[in-house]
Amino acid sequence: MSDELLDAARAAKERAHCPYSNYPVGAAIRAASGQIYAGCNVENAAYPEGTCAEAGAIAAMVLAGDHEIVEVAVVTGGATPGTPCGGCRQRLREFAAPDVLVHAANGTGTSLTLSMADLLPDSFGPEQLP
Repeated sequence: MSDELLDAARAAKERAHCPYSNYPVGAAIRAASGQIYAGCNVENAAYPEGTCAEAGAIAAMVLAGDHEIVEVAVVTGGATPGTPCGGCRQRLREFAAPDVLVHAANGTGTSLTLSMADLLPDSFGPEQLP
């Protein structure tokens, strides 16, 4: 994982709006173009209406005209690295092939790396639709 990708995820985590869970998350994705897009979690008083960091990063990528993810970094505020939630795994898979690497890190430097296939085995992707 490049420092640039990890730094973007860390910076996004610092901007998270998480007054209810106190669990900040920042995500950064590198598109096939080389551009990095970041997002942070944004909680809402109507708790299930918040958005995940990965969803924000994907929205920024699509808005900019990119549609292929080649690498992902997620930084969380917990004691252990937090991987994307189930919904975000599917969101990422829409734009990322099964071999794309997802790096998860916490604020103290502990990290792990998994492929999309590890996170979402036997996934359903856009290539399966006519």
